[in-house]
Amino acid sequence: MLLIILNIIFCLAFLVFAYLNLNDIDPWLWVPIYLSAAICCGLVVFSLFYPTIYLLLIAFYLIYALLLFFGKDGVRDWIVKYKRPSLVETMQADKPYIEKTREFFGLLIITGALLINYFMA
Repeated sequence: MLLIILNIIFCLAFLVFAYLNLNDIDPWLWVPIYLSAAICCGLVVFSLFYPTIYLLLIAFYLIYALLLFFGKDGVRDWIVKYKRPSLVETMQADKPYIEKTREFFGLLIITGALLINYFMA
């Protein structure tokens, strides 16, 4: 029962995230990322598990997260070069590291949700 409730929350959250990314500069990338996670979580509510798909998506998300972490003005630069200023003062990504760092943490959230489903399957 807890898994179903958790996946309903994840599914709804990822659908909202996909919607919010429609006006982003790269919706062609982020809308499918969030929609695929939402679909996976939504299917779990109906007791449909696809561990192989979870692993493929997790691999893609983690590889992309590593690129965001080590890329120019990525998470590593946010920590080392910029000394970790707030990422949530405004919704505007007016600093070069904000967008990549937020995307990095979004990928970790999706990965965590899919890992839960993978191990519960």
